[in-house]
Amino acid sequence: MKKIAVVMGSDSDLPVVEKAINTLKEYGVPFEVHVYSAHRTPDEAAEFAASARENGFGAIIAAAGMAAHLAGAMAARSTLPVVGIPVKSVSLDGVDALLSTVQMPSGMPVATVAINGAVNAALLCIQMLAITDEALAAKLDEARKKGAEKVLAANRAVEEKFNA
Repeated sequence: MKKIAVVMGSDSDLPVVEKAINTLKEYGVPFEVHVYSAHRTPDEAAEFAASARENGFGAIIAAAGMAAHLAGAMAARSTLPVVGIPVKSVSLDGVDALLSTVQMPSGMPVATVAINGAVNAALLCIQMLAITDEALAAKLDEARKKGAEKVLAANRAVEEKFNA
């Protein structure tokens, strides 16, 4: 199985990124975690992205706040799928990071999840790997089934309480 790169622009992003890490662990997907800044360590970030495919990665998750250029910098150096996590910061509630991550020029796609949407970033990468991995696809199907059962149980409880 290919591994997923989880890269954050600063270790202050770790509380958000840990949700992606935990999701990857839950599904048994191998990963590596790194801190590379598009602005403070541009050479290291570029080298990591450029060599990611040959180093066994299948996708890159890039989390950053504020200017949030990390996902775009990774996409510029790799043809692997890049999933950006815009991280909420004190200024502008993360909208700045969202716009920096999602507004990519043609030819440099970055799939972007919600502000602080680390779980969905991991799940999107897992879905990509599941295209060719039936066991992983089955785990995703089972998780969706459990999620539906939880909602239906809540529905039954609400109906019993309020419907005659």
